[in-house]
Amino acid sequence: MHAAAFETPDLAPRPGLAATRIAIGLVQGVVLYFLYRAGMELHWPATVPRLFVPLLLLCVLAPVIAISGLGQLTRSQLLLWTAAAAAIIVLLAFHDVWRMEGAWRPPAPPKPRAPEPSSQLNLALVGGLFIAHAMVLAGALERRRIASYGAYFETAWKLGVQLAFSGLFVGVTWLVLHLGAQLFLLIKLDFLSKAIRESWFSIPVTTFAFATALHLTDVRPGIVRGIRNLLLVLLSWILPVLTLLVAGFLASLPFTGLEPLWATRSAAASLLGAAAAFVVLINAAWQNGAVQVARPITLAARVASLLLVPVTLLAIYALALRVQDHGWTEDRVVAAACLLVAACYAGGYAAAALRKGWLPTLAGVNIAAAFMVLAVLLALYTPLLDPARLSTEDQLARLASGRVSAARFDVGYLHFDGARYGAEALARLDAQGGAALRERIAAVRKLQNRYYQGLLADAPDLATNLRVWPAGTRLPDSFRAINWVDLAVGPNLPDCLRLRGRTCDALVRDVIGDARPEVLLFGDDAWNSVIASEEEGGRWRIAGRIRAVCPAYRQALREGKLSAVQPLRPELEVAGRRIRVDWTAEDAPCPPEATPQPDAPPK
Repeated sequence: MHAAAFETPDLAPRPGLAATRIAIGLVQGVVLYFLYRAGMELHWPATVPRLFVPLLLLCVLAPVIAISGLGQLTRSQLLLWTAAAAAIIVLLAFHDVWRMEGAWRPPAPPKPRAPEPSSQLNLALVGGLFIAHAMVLAGALERRRIASYGAYFETAWKLGVQLAFSGLFVGVTWLVLHLGAQLFLLIKLDFLSKAIRESWFSIPVTTFAFATALHLTDVRPGIVRGIRNLLLVLLSWILPVLTLLVAGFLASLPFTGLEPLWATRSAAASLLGAAAAFVVLINAAWQNGAVQVARPITLAARVASLLLVPVTLLAIYALALRVQDHGWTEDRVVAAACLLVAACYAGGYAAAALRKGWLPTLAGVNIAAAFMVLAVLLALYTPLLDPARLSTEDQLARLASGRVSAARFDVGYLHFDGARYGAEALARLDAQGGAALRERIAAVRKLQNRYYQGLLADAPDLATNLRVWPAGTRLPDSFRAINWVDLAVGPNLPDCLRLRGRTCDALVRDVIGDARPEVLLFGDDAWNSVIASEEEGGRWRIAGRIRAVCPAYRQALREGKLSAVQPLRPELEVAGRRIRVDWTAEDAPCPPEATPQPDAPPK
């Protein structure tokens, strides 16, 4: 069916439709404000995570579905679909909270925070509900359970452009409010600048603006369609470029081999990204199969559809190698699910490219893939295929079968990324495992930072990593006795204190003037150049960072040509507190590089 069959003209707003949508947006804002207050003050329902997180997601997502469905679904259809979507949101949110009960959490901030849904669930719900809502609207438009692809195409793109421009409208609204607040401040009126900082004002205004934008874009589909067409044309002309790049990449592999690709350790993710870009750009060119497209684009789309197969196969092979060597992790389970969808696209698109005509079977492939995406998302975010459960079970199986020894078993992964399944597995291993494994489990439980989860089995040797200068100088005994991993200060440590094979030059000198020597570590850059200071009780901490270590200074440092001096420029003291000033004319920490002088002109 031609695309024009689904192009509806701009409609006059139905009586009461705008008011109903805006009212839903305002009610949503008020409810979200009270939930925000409950979260900030940590009173009910924020004290009950199993209730608060589902309620929060429900109040964020369900009103958007209701606003979009008004005027397009009958009352019974709208109530049924909104109730079904609400049930899915609540169940997935409840599972998200349940799976993290008893699992590791980051150290609590100074002020306790309300429970939050995981970012992975947020993305899955937004993407899954977008697909499902577009399919429901298209089915209602044609009064069929499975609509034609033309209806799906029009509905999905209209909904996507609506949401994008509604978000843009909210941003512009806030820019105008801030501009108005600045204008009022010019005449010493600060009521608006104070109001926009208050949650009772900002949250309802945001939901009101979003609901208004959804309504305006819904009753003016012609504008939305024009923007969509322009976007699709622009995207379609990127397809030949990407096709040439990927074809060149694949053609280079016989000469370079696959080892450089596997050495990146992120080959599967990069190849999966290329496959996703191919799918988006092929659909931007094909649209609903009824538009006239330039010959270079049609040729690029056919070639890209065939190239999807080797790209996807390479990604599957890369992931299989990682799993064979290191087992399943949460990220690899999610990658496998994405590759399952990518394989569906690759097989279907390649079959379409081998047929005569303008990729004639692409519509059926896209509809099937949409249902597969929904099924995969539901499986991943329920106990059925929970990535944490699958990866934990696989890691335990590797340990039980002897494929990984107890000394190399990644207890850090189970502790930090295994959710409740990992915590329960560690509890069983702690009760049944050997003494060495129990010791490593006890050590990882002390950590407060996931950056150290892989370091326990490969702790650095300070005697090897640190080159102490001048030669013969000895590091303080308390410094050598410190277990820097146990300090749990994460990436703030220089690499030579937390990783094997990373070296630093070390000088022992009292630069603070407290009659106790500090250890100055000079690495390859400022991030790895620090001053470590001893506190009471023999504990050490990173007291400061050294801004630059120039190659020209390195030999002088090794010879001990270093001393502490007073600052060149004064600091300020305000109410008894010293305040540092970063003077703009500060001398450069490194001398300028010597430049060759031009030859003297002949006399």
